[in-house]
Amino acid sequence: MKSRLVALLVSVSLVSAVQAWATVLPDACGDDKVKFDVSTQKAQPAPAPPVAGKAQIVFIETMDEENLAFCKDCDVVARLGLDGAWVGANKGNSYFAYTVEPGEHHLCTNWDSPRAFLSQKVGVADFTAEPGKTYYFQARFLIKMVDIDTAQLEQRLDLTQLSDDEGKYQVKISALSTGTPKK
Repeated sequence: MKSRLVALLVSVSLVSAVQAWATVLPDACGDDKVKFDVSTQKAQPAPAPPVAGKAQIVFIETMDEENLAFCKDCDVVARLGLDGAWVGANKGNSYFAYTVEPGEHHLCTNWDSPRAFLSQKVGVADFTAEPGKTYYFQARFLIKMVDIDTAQLEQRLDLTQLSDDEGKYQVKISALSTGTPKK
């Protein structure tokens, strides 16, 4: 009886520790409790330039075919954070644009997935926005076989700034994403 009680207490504390670890996000992200419903529309025009005195960030999520083979039915949403708050989300090969004030900004992406190993992946970046400029950032989940004998995989979520040409091209071949926070 005593050993079962000890096992139960250890299990509860491990579950609590795993749950606490899974919700620790960088300061650039938003509250982990915020989830998004995402819809996408193909063949949409490129975003309009930023309004006078502002800058624009275009968040792009890309899914490589070889990575999808490792992650069938993952059903993930990439949340995008700016300076400590979620500003939108993408699903699949999609993008959305967001207007920002000039100055230094800190970005975060996190995959919101029912699969715990995906939800723990985070990408961060920072940049200084100038008025009238558009900045393209790509969230890309990478899966690579590390050891074929043990089927060990390396998984990471990268958030990288793209050149204007690459960003415009990715927008052309991606769907427009609309992320709405769930209530």
